[in-house]
Amino acid sequence: MAEKKLSKKALNRSFWNWAYGNLTCFSQEHMQTFGYLSAMLPLVEELYDDPEDQKKALMTYSAFFNTEPQVGTMVVGITAGLEEARANGEPVTDEAINGIRAGLMGPLAGLGDSLVVGTLIPILLGIALGLSGDGSPLGAIFYIVVWNALMYFGMRFAYNQGYELGGKAVEALVGPKATALRDSIVMVGTMVIGAVAATWVSITLSKDLVLPGGNAFQDTLDGIFPKLLPCLFTLLCWWLMTKKKLTPVVTMLILVVIALVGVLLGVFNPGLSY
Repeated sequence: MAEKKLSKKALNRSFWNWAYGNLTCFSQEHMQTFGYLSAMLPLVEELYDDPEDQKKALMTYSAFFNTEPQVGTMVVGITAGLEEARANGEPVTDEAINGIRAGLMGPLAGLGDSLVVGTLIPILLGIALGLSGDGSPLGAIFYIVVWNALMYFGMRFAYNQGYELGGKAVEALVGPKATALRDSIVMVGTMVIGAVAATWVSITLSKDLVLPGGNAFQDTLDGIFPKLLPCLFTLLCWWLMTKKKLTPVVTMLILVVIALVGVLLGVFNPGLSY
């Protein structure tokens, strides 16, 4: 029997299904399971002619799966190579595939969240906000073009490396020497988030709040600890979401209430001009 080899067309369909469908039917119970199934469907259809064999192969990928979508593309590429090997008679079991998926999704999620969500996106948004001064559309255009370009080429590279190199492609990311790399990326991401909060979070006290000497409370506060209020409110959001397990929506509603009450009481300066 001739060796089965996945075509570029099938691999492209698989990649695009994951790139734009990784959150398909997303729920707390399944997370990215159905997006993963969607990515594997064109591969399974090409590798197996019998519908029962296709069904059996797809059942392998019905287990829970959740990772960072961009870096996690590598896992989809690896399992594409494993499925191709299994279709050619290699001793690749369901347990082996799901063991690799479960073992990689956590470390790659941590790496992706630190590198993409915690570092790359804030940097791109910071540049975009700087370009958006006076209502300029350049910021939005910059972010849309650059993000989609980086997403496409980065995910395509991760998918191809996973397919061609298998487990070796992620050895450096999940091995014992990867801890220092992940810790360094987390540290960089933390510094970027701190810089974004100090630059773009603006909270000022009302000019009517003055000290006995006649100086504005906000001016005195800035002289002692610049950006103290943005720092405190950022820490409040972190505490509400991590320690109290509140959702981002509830946290934002709390901030709206605090801002509304503060403006009504004359504590905060809304920065509005008429």
